Amino acid sequence: MKIPQPLSRSASRGSTLVIVLWVALGLVSLALYFGHSTALELRSADHRAAAIEAEQAIAGAARFACYVVTNLTTPGVITDLEVAPTYRYVAEAVPVGDAKFWFIGRDANRQTTGMGSADPLLFKLVDESSKLNLNTATVEMLSLLPRMTPELAAAIVDWRDTNEEVSDGGAEEETYARFNPPYRCKNAPFESVDELRMVAGMTMLILAGEDTNRNGILDPNEDDLDTSAPWDNRDGRIDPGLLEYVTVYSKESQVRADGTAKISIGAQGRQELATLLSEKFSASRGNEILGALGNPNQAPASLLEFFVRSRMTIDEFVQIEGELTAATTQQPATGLVNVNSATEALLACIPGIGTDMAPNLVSYRRSNPNRLNTVAWVSEVLERDRAVQAGRYLTGRSAVYTADVAGVGHLGRGYRRVRFVIDSSEGGARIVHRQDLTHLGWALGRQVWQQQEQLVSRNMR
Repeated sequence: MKIPQPLSRSASRGSTLVIVLWVALGLVSLALYFGHSTALELRSADHRAAAIEAEQAIAGAARFACYVVTNLTTPGVITDLEVAPTYRYVAEAVPVGDAKFWFIGRDANRQTTGMGSADPLLFKLVDESSKLNLNTATVEMLSLLPRMTPELAAAIVDWRDTNEEVSDGGAEEETYARFNPPYRCKNAPFESVDELRMVAGMTMLILAGEDTNRNGILDPNEDDLDTSAPWDNRDGRIDPGLLEYVTVYSKESQVRADGTAKISIGAQGRQELATLLSEKFSASRGNEILGALGNPNQAPASLLEFFVRSRMTIDEFVQIEGELTAATTQQPATGLVNVNSATEALLACIPGIGTDMAPNLVSYRRSNPNRLNTVAWVSEVLERDRAVQAGRYLTGRSAVYTADVAGVGHLGRGYRRVRFVIDSSEGGARIVHRQDLTHLGWALGRQVWQQQEQLVSRNMR
C-alpha cells in the first residue's frame, strides 16, 4: 500500500492563495451586488420623491386654477393674459419648489385637424362651454361633429333619453341585450364623456381618434402608421376624436358678481330690468331700450336676441350682460356654447351658423380679440334672423373650466398628469371631476421633453 505524501510548502501556499482569491471574489461580488442594489434603491427613491413633488405641484395647480376661475376680471370671461386684478395668469412651467406644472390647453382659433408635428403645444385652461353638451345637443347638432354618423348621434340621444322609443338609426334596450356580455341602455343623462364608450356603435378610434394622449398635438407615435399605437394615416396632421368636441359639464351661472340672482329678460323681470337700465344709463335711455324690446310677454329667447332687439350699442350691452339671464329658472343654464372659445368645427354645428358662417366668426375673433368679452359681436357677422336663431344656443361666458395639469418633480422626473373640472356656477369654485391621465404617457410635447433632458444633462456634469 502506497502512503500519500504530504503537500510541499509551496503547493500548500498555492492552494491557500486560490481559496483566498475565491473568497475575495465572492466578497467583491457581494459588495458589487449590494452596491448595485443600493444604487437602484436610491434611484427608485429619487424617482418616487420626484413623483411626490409632481403630485404636490399638481395639487397646487388645482388650487391656483380655482383661484383664477373665481377671480376673473369679468366673471365668466377668461383671457390669456391677466384674469385677476392682482395676479397674472401663468400656465407654463410654473415652479412649485423643485417641481413644475403646466396647464395643457387648446387654441379655439386654430383648426385642430390641420395641425402637424411642428405645431406647438398650448398652455391654458380649457373652457368646457367651448364644446357641445352630450345631454342637451340635438341629433342634428351631434351629426355635424367630425367622425360622427347619423346612427351614432341617434344612439347617443337614445342612451340619455328616458324612454324606450328607438330613434331613426339609434339603439335602445333590445340592441344592448344582444351584446356579449349584454347590458342595459342607461336612459338617463351622461355623467362623463368617457361614458360614450358604452354607446352602441362607438369605437376608440371614433372616440379618441389619433390623439390617444389627448394633448391636442401630433406626437411621433401618432404619425407612424401602425408602427406603434394608435393606428394613424401618417398624413402629418392630428385627427382628434369626439373627446375634443363634447362635454357634460358646460354651465352658465345664474348669479351676479355680488351674489344675487341675475335679472330675467322675460316679463317677470321687466321692472328689475327697468331699474337696472336707469342706474347704468339714464331713465330716458332705459325707456328707449324697453320700448325697442316691445311687448314684455314676447320676451327674447336669448341674450343675443335681447341685444339685437334692444338696439343697444355693444359697449352698453357689455355693462349689463353679466347681470341678465334668459333662463326661466334659478338653476345654472346648461349646454350653451361659448362663441368666444368654440372651434370652427363646433360652431358649424350650431343652427343659424352652419359650415358657411363658422369660418367668418373665427376670422372675426382673430381680428378683434379685444371684443371677445360678450356674445353681442355675433350680430356684426351674422344677419339678424340667423343671429336670433343661433342665439338660443350661444353664450359669451362660462362657469366651468378644465385644468389638464401635467407636472414633473426635480430634474424633470416623476411625470404625473391629472385632469380637473372646476365649476363656479354657484359661486366660489369646486372641483367636480378628477381623472388621472398619467397612464396616457408624456403629453408635454417634444420641446418640453428636450428642455427637461438638457436640465438633467447640466446637473449631471
